[in-house]
Amino acid sequence: MDLFSTKVAHADFDSFLTNINSMIVNPLIKFIFAVTVVYFLYGVFEFLSNQENEEKKTSGKNHMLWGIIGITIMMGVWFFLNLIISTFNIEGINPEQGTVVLPTYNPPSR
Repeated sequence: MDLFSTKVAHADFDSFLTNINSMIVNPLIKFIFAVTVVYFLYGVFEFLSNQENEEKKTSGKNHMLWGIIGITIMMGVWFFLNLIISTFNIEGINPEQGTVVLPTYNPPSR
């Protein structure tokens, strides 16, 4: 046990990105997707429960429309992400698991 040496925390950028991706980005994407589905279902409920009120039906239609647009955008982002990864044959990124493995960076010496 060395009590007098300087303690240094070692972390690399790869583990930082993996933690950001798994702890912030992926849950945020899932949350936004869930919000768009709930927004769509709220529109369906509003449309079906207010059949006699045209103003509420129109509001329900708008909620359904914007919910579908949100779902389409979220699925489009996922589609394009997978398309780019497979087209350029990018290694180390797995969107399904939320992992990013970067190659080791060795800067050129001068």
